[in-house]
Amino acid sequence: MFKKRFMLNKNLKDYFEKAQKERWAIGQFNISNLEALRAIVQATKNLKSPVVIGTSEGESKFLGLKQAVALVKVFRKETGLPIFLNLDHGKSFEYIKRAIKAGYDNIHFDGSGSSLEKNIAITKKIAEYCHRRKVLIEGEINSIAGSSEILKKRPEIKEVNLTKPKDALKFIKETKVDSLAINIGTFHGMEVDRENPRIYLQKLREIKERIGEKVFLVLHGGSGTPKEDIKEAIKLGIVKININTELRVIYTETLKKTFKEKPEETTPYKYFPKVISSIQKLVEEKIKLFGSINKI
Repeated sequence: MFKKRFMLNKNLKDYFEKAQKERWAIGQFNISNLEALRAIVQATKNLKSPVVIGTSEGESKFLGLKQAVALVKVFRKETGLPIFLNLDHGKSFEYIKRAIKAGYDNIHFDGSGSSLEKNIAITKKIAEYCHRRKVLIEGEINSIAGSSEILKKRPEIKEVNLTKPKDALKFIKETKVDSLAINIGTFHGMEVDRENPRIYLQKLREIKERIGEKVFLVLHGGSGTPKEDIKEAIKLGIVKININTELRVIYTETLKKTFKEKPEETTPYKYFPKVISSIQKLVEEKIKLFGSINKI
């Protein structure tokens, strides 16, 4: 059943279009090992949801570009699920070329640290390269702050760094990217209480009104974002939401707890099942929140 339905909509772009039209979002969940991937796949299998697996440059260097592609292909073939692989926050054109050659489905080029004009110039070249090879590309403007960890302190987000609608439209028109990560107040990581500040939904509304359906909008820094904001952001046009920090935290906390309960245990396949189960539960919660259940 999975294979038959998946083949009807095997392209990631098809799922983005479907999500945009029906107002739900695909979750991107980052990994750096097999345990996390296995948990994510099981969650998507249980809930019949499409999914994007993300690896940053650091994560993919640890896991291996070819290895990440091979693992995703194995699970995709075995389950028939629409599982897609994205290079998250690619900073180097050369590394992006390596990821594409390895077989990644989607590339995220993060040029947001540069000026708008320089970002546009570089992204345009990378987009042309990706499209010639039938690979989707996600661009980013207005750097999204933070790192993928729980933050003890965080300066107040200033509206000056939020994405301007006119800049988003200019970027889209000149680069021809397929999707765009925008800054609407989220950040990478979580507050120490794990409940991040509200996002600027009005800014998202203004951006969407300006760009229409020209490109797929992506929300980075989804970990810790209030659920009500996530739901509203999806209604306003967000089609992909990235989750990483929450996965890392639940992975680490479960592993520490397991070792504390059984400090004598030295067999990985005996203590990792709890880790996998914890991640799977979290991913299932996110899939339900994003509304991507039974969308394959």
